[in-house]
Amino acid sequence: MTREGEGRKLQVKEPLIFELSSPGRRGVRLGPLDVPEEPMDALLPAEALREEEIGILGVAEVDVVRHFVKLSQMNHGVDTGFYPLGSCTMKYNPKVNEDVSRLPGFAHLHPYQPDHTVQGALQLLHETEKYLCEIAGMERATLQPAAGAHGELAGIMLIRAYHEDRGEDRDVIIVPDSAHGTNPATAAMAGYRTVEVPSDERGCVDIEALRAIVDENVAGLMLTNPNTLGVFDESILEIAEIIHGVGGLLYYDGANANAILGYSRPGDMGFDIVHFNLHKTFGTPHGGGGPGSGPIAVVPELVPYLPAPLVECNDDGYHLCWDIPKSIGQVRAFTGNFGVVLKAYAYIRSHGPDGLKAVSGDAVLNANYLMEALKAHYYLPFDRTCMHEFVLSGRWQKREHGVATVDIAKALLDYDIHPPTVYFPLIVEEALMIEPTETESRETLDAFIDAMIQIAEDAAEDPERLHEAPMHTPVRRLDESGAARSPVVCWQPVDEADASDA
Repeated sequence: MTREGEGRKLQVKEPLIFELSSPGRRGVRLGPLDVPEEPMDALLPAEALREEEIGILGVAEVDVVRHFVKLSQMNHGVDTGFYPLGSCTMKYNPKVNEDVSRLPGFAHLHPYQPDHTVQGALQLLHETEKYLCEIAGMERATLQPAAGAHGELAGIMLIRAYHEDRGEDRDVIIVPDSAHGTNPATAAMAGYRTVEVPSDERGCVDIEALRAIVDENVAGLMLTNPNTLGVFDESILEIAEIIHGVGGLLYYDGANANAILGYSRPGDMGFDIVHFNLHKTFGTPHGGGGPGSGPIAVVPELVPYLPAPLVECNDDGYHLCWDIPKSIGQVRAFTGNFGVVLKAYAYIRSHGPDGLKAVSGDAVLNANYLMEALKAHYYLPFDRTCMHEFVLSGRWQKREHGVATVDIAKALLDYDIHPPTVYFPLIVEEALMIEPTETESRETLDAFIDAMIQIAEDAAEDPERLHEAPMHTPVRRLDESGAARSPVVCWQPVDEADASDA
């Protein structure tokens, strides 16, 4: 492995596309106009016309291609290197799933085609729903939500519909202090008041604290198991009993479902609603703004409130059923992000039950392998067998050497490794949240271990160097606070005289 850029090729700063522009240069030339020419002011109203030239760049096609290819090579992605981003499950995505999603019979469909012309697509949606329900231990599912947070919102809307249908006016959603930030945000967006429950010394929900805050105003509790500390809550059955005892519902945040496939099911734990992140758990691309998919699956009592339409099957084949009188309504156009669902379907079918179980087994094995190797070098707040991820802390490095977690994260970039999630969960000081996933080899894990140990040694021997890291990336350390407060969102030409003065 490289250290401090040893053996790296020279990184040359790539100019802006505007700086590559040359007057009169073109990437494409059109033939003579073969229809009558009309002035723009005869085609558009005055307020739609520009008063100044648009300033189209003068760049040849080859320059455009080289520019953006170079930019792509400066970026880090799961196809270029290790991406141990805790809670996000940034695992390698099999390319066969991409090929399947591009098959003409799927790719060329229109979402408004009549049901009888898209029987194969409807069958795929129907079977995917059945697979997800089996994996979750649920009755029915909707594939509409566009992402995990969107699935959360749909799930909380189901909770509201369920209670209102029973004539109950509940206004509280309980959220653990280790929860994903989307949990309280979702509850608030749905009109609920959030009440936080603390974690105990083992990183699980504090049962006595939970008992103290539950009452008939509780609509539900949002929880992921294993939680964001990477530990499995052994009291989950007791938690479910407490919430159900006051008439509330239990919502499963499926962000960490990559750890439980084939081993445990949320439905068997006592959950009433489950959302999956297809772009985490089932091998579809993650990041870059999507698209994602966050299906929700529910117990029988909540089926009447699911978003319409649902895919049904009878003697006449597959069809979309819109007749769901108590439905919360459609939460997304069409039937969801079909291409993402298709990739997840291919992933599930190609793995099968044994393969999915192996996914979780390997993910848990990899995480524990890293944790055991690194806990002597970084503080481990919860020293117990972890699941698919674990949380270290840079508190030793910060207190003893003045090296913060952000310095450790930046230093990893010099080893061609994307940093883990940092400063989350909030209940861990100087948190480093690490998730290797099941797709990484032992050689990759060992390289990460070596890098982390070397950084810990550098923190003790040369802390100032880490304050300057990364040293060998295309762009050096940025002023992140300044970038957040004063972002440059457009390019403006700089006068050459001004530039020389600067």
